[in-house]
Amino acid sequence: MLSRAVCGTGRQLAPALGYLGSRQKHSLPDLPYDYGALEPHINAQIMQLHHSKHHAAYVNNLNVTEEKYQEALAKGDVTAQIALQPALKFNGGGHINHSIFWTNLSPNGGGEPKGELLEAIKRDFGSFEKFKEKLTAASVGVQGSGWGWLGFNKERGQLQIAACPNQDPLQGTTGLIPLLGIDVWEHAYYLQYKNVRPDYLKAIWNVINWENVTERYMACKK
Repeated sequence: MLSRAVCGTGRQLAPALGYLGSRQKHSLPDLPYDYGALEPHINAQIMQLHHSKHHAAYVNNLNVTEEKYQEALAKGDVTAQIALQPALKFNGGGHINHSIFWTNLSPNGGGEPKGELLEAIKRDFGSFEKFKEKLTAASVGVQGSGWGWLGFNKERGQLQIAACPNQDPLQGTTGLIPLLGIDVWEHAYYLQYKNVRPDYLKAIWNVINWENVTERYMACKK
């Protein structure tokens, strides 16, 4: 179950990116709720297209790319291996990011987190409202396509906000462990919110699954 893959998700989903000898193909994870469960905040049409088309495409392309990479490894073709790196990063990141995103959302979400996560947010950002404003601003500010993230800096023991372009995975590119990701690619909201990204970001807070985010945080503190 995806909700159990809470800490270091990139390491769990992408071992084949570094070890391709006996890999298993990646598969599209099931959503833990119906496509229409997040309405009215995110409508069913968006969720169906986002999951069954966009995420599925990342999974399929990742499998194809890994097969080519395995062939290049077997041949000792370093040039081909290097040429495949962007596709591995893009499609592997797309798979990792969306697998986190679906579990970060819930029809029973919204409100504020509780317990240690809320205390950590207050410690590192001043208040929950300030945290919410900062993550929203970081997500609004992504130029083009990308993600806004709440991550955990294990070395410092602190929460941090970051933005990543395209499908760059948070942990693989910044070292931060992903706790909460907000997809700001247009395919995540355009059918409902058109080009008004701030409206989508205002709505998504109503379906944030704080239980999942807290579970990820507690696992990473161990």
